[in-house]
Amino acid sequence: MKLSYDVDEAGFETLVVARSHLVPVLMDIGADWCSPCRVLSPLLERLAIDYAGQFVLANVDADENMRIAGSHQAKGFPTIIAYSHGQRVDRFHGMQTESFLRRFIEKTIAHHASIVGT
Repeated sequence: MKLSYDVDEAGFETLVVARSHLVPVLMDIGADWCSPCRVLSPLLERLAIDYAGQFVLANVDADENMRIAGSHQAKGFPTIIAYSHGQRVDRFHGMQTESFLRRFIEKTIAHHASIVGT
């Protein structure tokens, strides 16, 4: 399974919403011109590898996919939105520490597992 991939409007339903029924999806909405995005995105990609498929990372270029950014009220970049079982379950925006990211990821994975287990 691919752990990180680019998403556009045409693939959003399949690559984010539908896939989130199988595994949590963290959607990273950012832009090339955004300095914090250029720092956070590689960190999230490394964490996707560290977590070995417990979640996948969906990268969305806000400039190329304004409808996705707008429908998710991404007012600042980067905006990270967690999807689980087809629903938005959590979010944050701006640069964060690795420890914050790990807590966010673990909370999202636990949420996803709690629904599977019911």
